[in-house]
Amino acid sequence: MSIESVPFITLNRFENGFKENFLTGVEGLFDKTQFVGGPIVSELEKKLSEKSGAKYVIGCANGTDAIQLALRAVGVDKNDSVLVPDMTFWATFESVVNVGADPITVDVNRDTCHWDLETFKEAVDKFKPKAAIMVHLYGWASPDTMAIRSYAKENNVLLIEDGAQCFGTTVDGESILGTALISTTSFYPAKVLGASGDAGAVFTNDEGLANTVRTLGNHGRTSHYGHGLVGWNSRIGSYESLFLSHSLDHIDERLKSRKAAVNFYAENLKDLPLKVVTSSDNVEENGYCAVAMIDPDLRDALMESLKKANIGFGTIYPGAMSKQPAADKYLKNKIDNGNADYVSKAVINLPCFAYITTSELEYVVTKVKEHFNA
Repeated sequence: MSIESVPFITLNRFENGFKENFLTGVEGLFDKTQFVGGPIVSELEKKLSEKSGAKYVIGCANGTDAIQLALRAVGVDKNDSVLVPDMTFWATFESVVNVGADPITVDVNRDTCHWDLETFKEAVDKFKPKAAIMVHLYGWASPDTMAIRSYAKENNVLLIEDGAQCFGTTVDGESILGTALISTTSFYPAKVLGASGDAGAVFTNDEGLANTVRTLGNHGRTSHYGHGLVGWNSRIGSYESLFLSHSLDHIDERLKSRKAAVNFYAENLKDLPLKVVTSSDNVEENGYCAVAMIDPDLRDALMESLKKANIGFGTIYPGAMSKQPAADKYLKNKIDNGNADYVSKAVINLPCFAYITTSELEYVVTKVKEHFNA
């Protein structure tokens, strides 16, 4: 059967027996009325700890809450300055605002699309922030991740790492989520490890931070009706925990499939005006996104050709944080070298999802080449 369309992403490709095993588990939770908390949540957190290498993992309601929990846990408070990348999802920026702190956007490197050490140093020296949020976008990480961690520690900057897109990513052979001071992830369904709804988690090796995160996410409870902190309700659900637990059993194969797709594009779309971007040599990416860059003046025409060929695509992300309409009211300061703005106008994301077929990949490659050879 010939391929006539390829979605940007699809969420309905599961392993044989996955649906049946999950639904059997749902029946068990239903019969035991284990709707909030319970053994399945503890089981998931244990499996996430083993997979990530982090000693403590705390499930929560979503990835945005995870960032806010991490910020609160390390002590970020009202009017504290927090560095955030100018290229990220809005949740990173709004999480700082939502805990009462002041965001300062810091530009990214045009080649890696992440922070580099020199710009991070400039921001720390200039703004003297209380904290910073390093974002591991596209399933990669900055090749300078370890150096940025060291510089933050040397200068007493509390470094939170937003790993919403980097489950399974490593830097210098080490798990990002497992070695950060405190890191977060999202289990939004489109992620490499996605739930069937919203969910998230916080990772740390610090017992005190872990206890604070868990307390904050459960109404600040120190006992059932005792509240030592003012928190909120950000508990992960039992059904989502069950779904994620089953998904973790297959995560290696899913990541292998995604990474193979990214490599296929990189190998087969060489010598074109479209450049497939892959991670630096010291970073093992997870295949979350197939990222390409193109001259912004050429992007619209390529997108139109992809539409005509029924090929889905994305632009992650189409705007820098400092240029968002809501940013002006809250933005305390910024370092803007124009790189985040350029990336937002040059990036295009090709179809990439677990178990995308070779035929689908070949169809995308063929249509992209036809566009440039027309």
